[in-house]
Amino acid sequence: MLLGVIADDFTGASDIANTIAKGHGPEGGLRTVQYLGIPSTVASPEVEAGVISLKSRSIPVREAVSQSLAALDWLLAQGCRQIIFKYCSTFDSTPEGNIGPVAEALAQRLGVKGVIACPAFPETGRTIYKGHLFVGDRLLNESGMENHPLNPMTDANLRRWLALQCKEPVGLVDWSVVREGAGAIRGALETMAEQGQRLVIVDVLTDDDLLAIGKASAETALLTGGSGIALGLPRNFIEAGLAKGGRPQVAPVDGSSAILAGSCSRATLKQIEVHAKDHPTLAIDVNDVMSGRLSAEDLASFLERNAGQAPLVYSSAQPEQVAAYQRKYGREDVAHKLDGIFAMTARRLFDAGMRRIVVAGGETSGAVVSALGIASFQIGPEIDPGVPVLVAADGKEIAMALKSGNFGAPDFFSKALKAMSGPA
Repeated sequence: MLLGVIADDFTGASDIANTIAKGHGPEGGLRTVQYLGIPSTVASPEVEAGVISLKSRSIPVREAVSQSLAALDWLLAQGCRQIIFKYCSTFDSTPEGNIGPVAEALAQRLGVKGVIACPAFPETGRTIYKGHLFVGDRLLNESGMENHPLNPMTDANLRRWLALQCKEPVGLVDWSVVREGAGAIRGALETMAEQGQRLVIVDVLTDDDLLAIGKASAETALLTGGSGIALGLPRNFIEAGLAKGGRPQVAPVDGSSAILAGSCSRATLKQIEVHAKDHPTLAIDVNDVMSGRLSAEDLASFLERNAGQAPLVYSSAQPEQVAAYQRKYGREDVAHKLDGIFAMTARRLFDAGMRRIVVAGGETSGAVVSALGIASFQIGPEIDPGVPVLVAADGKEIAMALKSGNFGAPDFFSKALKAMSGPA
């Protein structure tokens, strides 16, 4: 194994696995496997990149650090030459959150400073300028992320936000340096390392900036960021003769299907609206879930009755409604109950023979995949930027798409189910 990734949620893991597997340019990417949790056995020798999916974004800091260091130990034992700590391109993390502590702990374990921190992903509109994160033409804290039910982002200044979580100074490589290319980036990071800055925000406006960062990082032990940070890394290994390159391929999976949506992002709400025009949908009443009047059996029954019609069940709601539920029942209790009902629903669907499942939302995806007991995924073709087809690599015949809330075109759900069945 050449490249190892520690991802703080399951959809983010799929996102960066997609970036690594497809690569950039005609040479393609690396043979990539997504692991669901830390494996208990050694990796297959043909795996060139391993992505470990943790559910550590919103757990206590000490647990997130411990799990991430354990993942690092496993990846190093597989021979990885480079490590990425992957977090969301919208930097989902409160001032008391886990990104800073985990990144510092990994850097300290590897004995490195001047470590890149860059959640940019221009293809989906995430750019960084003067250390500020934009979503499209809006600052992060004006993009809708300020209303996130678990990790509201109220400041677009990543250097300032990350400094609240870190014990050591946080640096910045301005775009005026990035545009000068790999040599300038590498020199700036080395200077900041000498100055004692453990983590360094790096500006990015285009994919060319990410490729320059990739070239500058050919000998770097650790990078942190969104999936875009991996854009140029497969090429380094291919040019060094350590990997052959290629395109991701998986066997198609047909059969009945279902869509489970637990994200409340603007993108997911639009996708639900579009899908509901032509397909059966069921909105989950949170009051009924909290009282026990609505069960996983009820959701599974609806989905099974409408098999063959791409049915959808969702708990997604507008920010004001989400806030009202949280005030009434408590934020953690609502999240726990919804994750639980989605997880149990997915388990019942799989047991009943459903073999194509689309999930929207990072926390929801983690709960669903954990309930299904899948150990690893092969990475298939890209559906939309950041979201590939996933096919279980451990003998279970199931295809999935795990979509971060903000990702995907308006018709994503139908596109995902079609992609799982293979080329038309």
